[in-house]
Amino acid sequence: MTKLSGGGPLQASGGSARPSGGEAVNGTPYIRPFGNRILIVTGHYGSGKTEFSVSLAMRLAAEGRRQRWRRYPRLALVDLDIVNPYFRSRERIEQLEEAGVRVYGGVYKTEITAELPELAADIRTPLEDKGCRVIIDAGGNDAGAKVLNQFKKYLTSEDAAMLAVVNFNRYETRDIAGAVSQLGAIEDITGLPVRGIVGNTHLLRKTTAETVIGGHLLARALCDKTGRQLWCDCYPQALIPREALRGVSGYLMPLGLYMRPSWLDK
Repeated sequence: MTKLSGGGPLQASGGSARPSGGEAVNGTPYIRPFGNRILIVTGHYGSGKTEFSVSLAMRLAAEGRRQRWRRYPRLALVDLDIVNPYFRSRERIEQLEEAGVRVYGGVYKTEITAELPELAADIRTPLEDKGCRVIIDAGGNDAGAKVLNQFKKYLTSEDAAMLAVVNFNRYETRDIAGAVSQLGAIEDITGLPVRGIVGNTHLLRKTTAETVIGGHLLARALCDKTGRQLWCDCYPQALIPREALRGVSGYLMPLGLYMRPSWLDK
């Protein structure tokens, strides 16, 4: 097992470029400001990593339109979730591309009812484009994250940072020991360090403020134990008002519930 370590902080934006993701919501930044061009989003099945990836892409797109980024004028979401996919970010390709986010992924781009574990030929385009910020939605667990290995030459420590989304209401990550085990498995299979933790403890549409606050405390304990940064905590914006989360210290990321069709809860 790889020795767990923080892998260094998420890179601050250099030069005159403003770090992305720090735009304030009601006076408080919603995510930790970062300067890495490529963000890799990993996590256990059911952690909500795809929801987080899509919500982050939509927010960065809106932020980019207002700030008119100069360093990264283009934004892309790369969907590498091809191993036992359930929710896939490419299912929201129309909504994402209307917002200014280019989507790359499987060979069946818009036909989500057909699925093969095969990636499209153009998937390397945004990774090679130095003017493009990239969010990679990796597959679940270490099995899904293994796909990252064929893109290792682009995922340098200077350019990329890997995040792990953790839901402490999933059985395999129900406690600190389980979360540490999952992080270690992902690091072992990819050879990449998990640099930041995204706290996303939830119960789907039954998530309450108490759910989020309890998950936040566990996420902080996980970061204290492993020496990582707590990148942000997430909450479903449609279900919980931000004011109800005053007990959460740090960055709070509203999720749009783009990936959860209402009929699944009936």
